[in-house]
Amino acid sequence: MPCAALNTFDRHLVREWLSILLLVLALVCGLLLVQVMYDDFRDLREAGAHFSDLAKYSLIAIPGFLAVTLPIVLLLSTLYVLSKLHKANELTAMRVAGVSFTRMMAPIWLGGLLCCGLSWWLNASVVPWSVEKTRQMKERFEFTRQAQRTAPDRVGTVYEVGFDNPDGRRMWFFNRYSRFTQKAYGAYVTEMDVRRREVLRVAAAEAWYDAGRGGWVFANGREMAFDPQKGENVSSVPFEERLYPRFKEDPELMLLIDRRPIDLSFTELRELIDYFARENNPKGVAYAVRYYGLIADVLGPLIVIAIAIPFAVTGVRVNPAVGVSKSIGLFFLYFVFKSLAESLATKQLIDPMLAAWLPDMGMAALAALLFMRLR
Repeated sequence: MPCAALNTFDRHLVREWLSILLLVLALVCGLLLVQVMYDDFRDLREAGAHFSDLAKYSLIAIPGFLAVTLPIVLLLSTLYVLSKLHKANELTAMRVAGVSFTRMMAPIWLGGLLCCGLSWWLNASVVPWSVEKTRQMKERFEFTRQAQRTAPDRVGTVYEVGFDNPDGRRMWFFNRYSRFTQKAYGAYVTEMDVRRREVLRVAAAEAWYDAGRGGWVFANGREMAFDPQKGENVSSVPFEERLYPRFKEDPELMLLIDRRPIDLSFTELRELIDYFARENNPKGVAYAVRYYGLIADVLGPLIVIAIAIPFAVTGVRVNPAVGVSKSIGLFFLYFVFKSLAESLATKQLIDPMLAAWLPDMGMAALAALLFMRLR
């Protein structure tokens, strides 16, 4: 809607709405930031982070909250402003003047569409950057602290890392992997034929991925070849260091497998979904639900507005804070839908994509019911 088409009421509505929206956004982000600092402040300080590091960490973490808080902020601000206008009889006056209800709410619907685009941009670009950068900062500080008390190869250690690459027909196992040195210790790789029979095994004391050389490097190890027909070892060759250019597996992907879906970015979730799909592994369901849930959140602003409008402009004219309090029950209902859908998907009773959209479908149905009552 062009600015020229905005009438006096539109400008009044937009001004009131934006002022409350920005206030609530700052408040909610501030509360979440306090929670993050409460969880991480002590660890970061003990790891040697300075005030400038904490400030940088906070600034990087804030964008990660925006996609999560946007529906909440929209619901609270829309309920409050429309309830306030309803109480002051401003909406009634506009209806008496011949302005349709749809036309009155046009600025809010336009704001909802803009928020949908903002939500997609945040989930696709900003939030992944925020999640990954804050995790890297925490790990770097933690590694620095550990390096003062233990050997470098023991810093940031992940034990018993296993990884299956069905496309490359290789299975990997590390006794441990150091995120600090970015090396695996006690590394074993098995190559198989199309019938999953072992044809080659590489065992080494150390292994690391060398992007400059284009493959994995193994040190102080042994390469053993096998006859797949008989299952017998036909050769065993020791080596001090050997490059395997055909080994292209990403060590970061190997280490993502045991992380919680909520701790991963949009792009990392996509990588794991592709990996588990190749394996036909049901463990990927939780990651798929989280991934498709982030996509479904794009329509969240419109659904929230569709619920907030009839909630705010029907019923008795009470304090606007009463309308805001209704949001608590709405979000409780939403999370009930969400938990139920995730449980059904985990048990493989419904598709992960359906599970991700089911909460939004439930809230959309509630919004449609409320609008029918409004008419």
